[in-house]
Amino acid sequence: MRLGRDFIARHGETVFNAAHRLQGDHPHTPLTRAGFMQAEEMGRALRAALGAKPALTMWASPTGRALQTLAVIAEHLELDWHQAKTDARLVEIGMGSWGGRYYADVIAEVGPVFDPVHAMLTPAPDGEIYPEIAARVSGWLADTDQDPGDRLVIMHGISSRVLRGVMTGAAPIPAIGAPAAPGLTQGSVVMIERGVETVVHVGTGYSPA
Repeated sequence: MRLGRDFIARHGETVFNAAHRLQGDHPHTPLTRAGFMQAEEMGRALRAALGAKPALTMWASPTGRALQTLAVIAEHLELDWHQAKTDARLVEIGMGSWGGRYYADVIAEVGPVFDPVHAMLTPAPDGEIYPEIAARVSGWLADTDQDPGDRLVIMHGISSRVLRGVMTGAAPIPAIGAPAAPGLTQGSVVMIERGVETVVHVGTGYSPA
């Protein structure tokens, strides 16, 4: 286990979230005004927890929504956004041919695509499955294990849940074949230290996945 703390945040609400469209690994779906407000709230919460200019390695998914969220948080922390690192292994679940489509249209074709018990999306027939997400986030963890001290990671709803499940040693959920932590709304932040997770801030977003 890493010696530092990991602050893992879910980006703010996007135009796709607001329109109820399957976002998946789309590279850029901009934040809404509500999403920017959620980023502001995360920035204030982290500033209260860490103070100004903390020694913090910043990581983000390379998607626009994650980088927009990080820009606001970095300003609150008085950190240089340009020092952030990105890695494609932090992106959201790949939704294949369902990506970008309205939930209602996909549901009308194939039936429910959301598991209410575990609050997880059903993978598209040509999309990414959960063990694949677990493998890529585990690879990122292994490759960045030597990051010094604390770090901040801006991610997505599904992929962050799998990452958190891996980091906390959660048992695989049989329905998806991979570990996953409980869902948190958009704009939420948790802290994981030595495999133990603590909720730092609960966002005002609505999306449970």
